[in-house]
Amino acid sequence: MAAPEAPLPLADRLNEALPQTQCTRCGYPDCRSYAQAIAAGQAGINQCPPGGAEGIARLARLTGQPVVPLNPDHGVEGPRRLAVIDENWCIGCTLCIKACPVDCIIGASKLMHTVINDQCTGCELCIPACPVDCISLLEVTPGASGWAAWSPQQAQASRARYEFRAARLDRDRREQDERLAAKAAAKLKELASPTNAQDPGRT
Repeated sequence: MAAPEAPLPLADRLNEALPQTQCTRCGYPDCRSYAQAIAAGQAGINQCPPGGAEGIARLARLTGQPVVPLNPDHGVEGPRRLAVIDENWCIGCTLCIKACPVDCIIGASKLMHTVINDQCTGCELCIPACPVDCISLLEVTPGASGWAAWSPQQAQASRARYEFRAARLDRDRREQDERLAAKAAAKLKELASPTNAQDPGRT
């Protein structure tokens, strides 16, 4: 008989209960970091505006803590919002693409960018990144907020895109480091070659 599977660590269960908008409004760089901080007793369960009151209730059940109101220092619960780029003002700088935590903005340098509506989490991180203020937010779930405006399926898809992006950026950094190391090694080898060595008789 197969042994029962061990339960997920608390941080993993807390992360699964978060909406995965990766908005950083909780004060942490992503949802997983916030979940780890809760599990370690370093953060409250009421710091996630996108999760709202229902999100706090979910975290309370997992931690055994009492339900408390959302901390207003981190924002307020509200409808899901969608980033919209004004094509008449977009200069194609790509800064919003780099800021998007779930890779839902597409475009190329000096060409207009576009938001993939179904994938936008409304995190708002692209807003301060835009140098020409051409991004606005449109409410897309009027009358519904928190988990009523954001499904578990959307959260899972968002987390998958975030993790894929993180892996891609990590790979790109490693490949860049390897290229730089190879370039430096080639330069050192070139400097050490007899044809480039300094003439001992020169001062």
